[in-house]
Amino acid sequence: MDQHTQTLIADINVAVCQLRGLYSKWAKKHNISYNEMLVFYIIREYGFCTQKQVCDSYLLPRQTINHVIAGMRKNNILCQSKEKSRGREKAFVLTEYGKEYASPLFDSLNKMEIQAIDQLGSSKMKEMIALIGEYGNALNRAIEEGI
Repeated sequence: MDQHTQTLIADINVAVCQLRGLYSKWAKKHNISYNEMLVFYIIREYGFCTQKQVCDSYLLPRQTINHVIAGMRKNNILCQSKEKSRGREKAFVLTEYGKEYASPLFDSLNKMEIQAIDQLGSSKMKEMIALIGEYGNALNRAIEEGI
């Protein structure tokens, strides 16, 4: 591999890891784990979450998210939703306590992300999302080709 390509790969990996690290830093500041934050993220987007949604969205092991959801249920943050569940796939929603608990988290997360988007601008954000998506698709094709 030539030096230019190696530098590009290193730079993208550092950028992605730093971005995830910033979300992890935010989660730690709010006394939740990074994986709990991901569960809250799905709930913020859809109003509920399933283990499969979280695992598929963030490419995490089912056992990891099962453990996170079980802990959140034990702490009365999540409960199972019979209305949102489909077949064997259980869906979870915030309990009343969970809504109170999550409200300041969502407010802080929204404020942080809106401030960052305002600084970059919508067009740069859209461009970044498209490019990261294309790079991810290219990596996935290489993996599936057995490289």
